[in-house]
Amino acid sequence: MEAKPKRRIVTENGDTGEDLVLATLIGNGDDVGPLVRHAFEMGRPEPLVHQLKNVARKKEAEIEDLCKTHYEEFIVAVDELRGVLVDAEELKSDLATDNFRLQEVGSALLVKLEELLESYAVKKNVTEAIKMSKICVQALELCVKCNSYVSEGQFYHALKTMDLIERNYLKIIPLKVLKLAIERRIPVIKSHIEKKVCSQFTEWLAHIRSSSKSIGQTAIGLIASARQREEEMLERQRKAEEQNTGGLGELAYTLDVEDSEQDSVLKFDLTPLYRAYHIHTILGVPERFRDYYYSNRQLQLDSDLEISYGQPFVESYQTFLAQIAGYFIVEDRVIRTAGDFLLADQVETMWETAIAKIVLVLENQFARMDSPTHLLLVKDYVTLLGATLRQYGYEVGPVLDALDKSRDKYHELLLEECRKQIVTAISEDSYQQMVIRKEADYENNVLSFNLQTSEIMPAFTYIAPFSSMVPDVCRIIRSYIKGSVDYLSYGVNTNFFSVLRKYLDKILIDVLNEVILETINNNAIGVAQAMQIAANISFLEKACDYFLRHAAQLCGIPSRSVEKPQASLAAKVVLKTSRDEAYHALLNVVNTKLDEFMKLPENINWITEEMPQGPHEYMNEVVIYLETVMSTAQQILPTDALYKVGVGAIEHISNSIVSTFLSDSIKRFNANAVSAINHDLRVIENFADERYHSTGLDEIYKEGSFRSYLVEVRQLINLLSSSQPENFMNPVIRERNYNTLDYKKVATICDKFKDSPDGIFGSLANRNTKLTAKKKSMDMLKKRLKEFN
Repeated sequence: MEAKPKRRIVTENGDTGEDLVLATLIGNGDDVGPLVRHAFEMGRPEPLVHQLKNVARKKEAEIEDLCKTHYEEFIVAVDELRGVLVDAEELKSDLATDNFRLQEVGSALLVKLEELLESYAVKKNVTEAIKMSKICVQALELCVKCNSYVSEGQFYHALKTMDLIERNYLKIIPLKVLKLAIERRIPVIKSHIEKKVCSQFTEWLAHIRSSSKSIGQTAIGLIASARQREEEMLERQRKAEEQNTGGLGELAYTLDVEDSEQDSVLKFDLTPLYRAYHIHTILGVPERFRDYYYSNRQLQLDSDLEISYGQPFVESYQTFLAQIAGYFIVEDRVIRTAGDFLLADQVETMWETAIAKIVLVLENQFARMDSPTHLLLVKDYVTLLGATLRQYGYEVGPVLDALDKSRDKYHELLLEECRKQIVTAISEDSYQQMVIRKEADYENNVLSFNLQTSEIMPAFTYIAPFSSMVPDVCRIIRSYIKGSVDYLSYGVNTNFFSVLRKYLDKILIDVLNEVILETINNNAIGVAQAMQIAANISFLEKACDYFLRHAAQLCGIPSRSVEKPQASLAAKVVLKTSRDEAYHALLNVVNTKLDEFMKLPENINWITEEMPQGPHEYMNEVVIYLETVMSTAQQILPTDALYKVGVGAIEHISNSIVSTFLSDSIKRFNANAVSAINHDLRVIENFADERYHSTGLDEIYKEGSFRSYLVEVRQLINLLSSSQPENFMNPVIRERNYNTLDYKKVATICDKFKDSPDGIFGSLANRNTKLTAKKKSMDMLKKRLKEFN
């Protein structure tokens, strides 16, 4: 194939430059429109037409030249083209034949193809339908399962199923009607579930409130059992200490500890609460449920804190306090197990409300109570409540403070109750020594209060030196100590021994001592009563050490800490003073009786003319009475009291004789009367010496015998009987023989002394030298005493 000849541009002579430009534009295929538009706009189209004609002529000349040049090649090409046409006709014929044959074969295949394509379309539609049906079936199955869960009350599973439907199926459900139906039913079902859960939870609220009392009672009962085991252990320990005083090495303490998990014992079901909270969380409204729970529980608490005034508080306090305990035990379990459902501040707010109400109720009820037993019962249960709730972390200090404020009120009631018992015990006392016939009675009435006078067990029947009033009063005081310890224990102050000691002194001083003093000051008591009262006070004074040790033991204080002298009760000193008062009353009674026996102005003839041969008859009665008093005193009174009674009686006799000499009723007496008094005095002196030695007082009071308290009357009788009474004025002799006599008393008595009797022959019968000398000496003494005074 030959190369295409290059374009040739023929330029004829006479062509202008414009023709060349136009020819170039046309040859290059450029647009000549602008030239034509310009020519017509200039109003000169003719030159352009002429130029176009020139270009046309030139192109024709070029075509002619080209044809001339390729003529032979063109002829050959035409021939070849004709051959090609013949072949094309043959090919066309063959194609027509093949096409016919192909049409015959392909028409059947085409039908099959159309059927196949239709089948493919059906298959696609069926597959899509199956897929859509599966989605709908799965969604409907979930809906059926959800309905089943709702019917069975398995709301959590129902909500999870609905969540699965919403998350995985609701957007891809192809059936619009089904999709809309599910979308409309889901909120309805959720609302139904919420109402149903709230209804069940409301039932649970009512149930848990009714169960709170039982929960509280069980929890408080566990604390009470633990407290009882602790007290029993301490009691065993105290007994071991008492039985093994030789040393701590012999003591073996065991403590039985029972692990009591209160959570396992206090079984109450919080599942409805957990379920309700979880369901509300899934529903997206946990805060609404929290508020619902808190408001309802607050209402329940307010109702629980209201007490019924139609029933005595002493009958309803356990129910009232147990209900509150159960309430807050439930709240503690909720806050510990329900996650963030309940805030600690909310529980604290409820507890502050409750504790303020409890304190107010206790203060009002305590103020109305008039029985220490009732107040103690309430106090014990309140402390158990405090111990129970303290284990759950609640602050119970204000409740214990309220109990502490009522401490004085309780002890006032207890003191008044014990006062009545003590008054009864003392007023009903027989004032006779207690007769104990059995060892058990001895242990209960003597050893129990450390009242024994010897460590050796006595033979029975045993006659105690005290009356039945002593052990009775000791039991009353012991019960008072126990009652006081019961109230003070488990309170604000763990070390309350000092407080107990104050109350112990109070009952011993303000009650026991006052009742005893009232009895002593009663003028109706006799010698036996006064003596027994004095003896009883001695043993009550001794029992004070037991009371203090017993109080220390109950408080857990070592006994050795209260056995020091400076640790003794103040009541011991007060009772000692009262004992002295009893001794004084006893001596008054004895002295009054002695005065009745003696009646010296009436029983003695002060101017008798006969020389007496012995003591007066009344002296036998005095000695017999003194014998009785001293024998009884020796049996029941301590040694110092026995000595005081003996000294008091002897001294009173001495003072009575001296006072009689000084009495205005005695105007005159003679030597015979003095001699008779001397006989009486010797009887008393002999009695004094015999009793002083027989009672063993001579070994204790070596420098103060009974006879020494008769020295004044003895010196007076010796002076009046002396042959030289004027020696009284001699300082040496007076100091040796008459040191107890007073000048004035001697002067008064000597003025009454008349040595000569009033009988007609008195002067003649008594005229002898000795009497004359004695008379002169007496006269000299009288004279000198007058001068001295």
